[in-house]
Amino acid sequence: MDFELTEEQKMVQDMARRFAETEVKPKAAELDATHRHPKEIVEKLAELKMLGIAVPEEYGGGGMDYVSYVLSLIEISKACASTGVIMSVNNSLYCFPVYHYGTEEQKKKYLSPVASGEKLGCYGLTEAGAGSDPAGMRTTAVKDGEGWVLNGEKKFITNGNVASYAVVAAVTDKGKGYKGISSFIVDLANTPGFKVGRVEEKMGILASGTSELVFEDARLPADSLLGVQGEGFKQMLTTLDGGRIGIASQAIGIGRSVLEEAVAYAKTREQFGKTIGSFQAIQWKLADMATELDAAELLTLRAAWLEDHKKPYEKEAAMAKMYASDAAMRAAVEGVQVLGGYGYCREYPMERHMRDAKICQIYEGTNEIMRLVIARNLLKGL
Repeated sequence: MDFELTEEQKMVQDMARRFAETEVKPKAAELDATHRHPKEIVEKLAELKMLGIAVPEEYGGGGMDYVSYVLSLIEISKACASTGVIMSVNNSLYCFPVYHYGTEEQKKKYLSPVASGEKLGCYGLTEAGAGSDPAGMRTTAVKDGEGWVLNGEKKFITNGNVASYAVVAAVTDKGKGYKGISSFIVDLANTPGFKVGRVEEKMGILASGTSELVFEDARLPADSLLGVQGEGFKQMLTTLDGGRIGIASQAIGIGRSVLEEAVAYAKTREQFGKTIGSFQAIQWKLADMATELDAAELLTLRAAWLEDHKKPYEKEAAMAKMYASDAAMRAAVEGVQVLGGYGYCREYPMERHMRDAKICQIYEGTNEIMRLVIARNLLKGL
């Protein structure tokens, strides 16, 4: 068993860390306060090939592996969770399915602009009545001549208000249940009948836009169908497995920032004539944070390694996402406690970390669903 990173992985991690510390972290509080999309940061992420890290260079990506993706996403999320999820969705939820299920023509047309970072992508799955249960999906795509007509509304779509392209799930055969769901690549900027709906006001990740995608008789060309008709549900499951590795990485980044700030505060804050870091009650909080975050990172790196080596990783991705997001939330709650009143005030970033951490337990599969996925894998054959 080898825990040593390759030289290339170390280089990517160091590059991401330097960029996060110098370009991202100084702007995080302002981005949170203004809810502003970090356009200038996203452009620099594109220059660093971080928006399509695991996509081959021939399609505009970085040509790296998923372990490198995890390492870099942790660093970016440690500096700004909003920027982290923008990067995660672009890589995991858009680039992954288009690369793995798209034709050569689709990759050149729809993948290269997004993997290179020239444009952003998003993933249209969730609806008001179809979150954890995609069988409740009401968005439909009907064949019309050479193309398709898309109708429906997608909700809670990360990057939805700034994306140029989307992979959208829709029902193409209502009588076939899950087997009647297909995936489509939509050029949002050039699709009549599409509009951005409500942009949500949220608790956290405030610089990351979350919006509705509204399709009203939106006409799609023939080449918009991704893969085989009726296999959208299978594509969705595989795509979300990779996406959960991204969210686990985001959660670890948030948790690392919490731990770093809690340790720094414990070393300097004095009560009863000594620093609070000398009290066992505080030491135990820090010890638990550090242990859980290390365990979360190892789980996440294992899932990424399995993906790199083309081995099954559904269970491992679910474990990583569930454990990392729970660990980040526990760390954030305790981090606020370590800082006391200051942790509850916006003068310190700790309260932002607590707001940002919560969503990691919810999106790309709630942690309740993650436990079902893990159990299903354990009980196969029964």
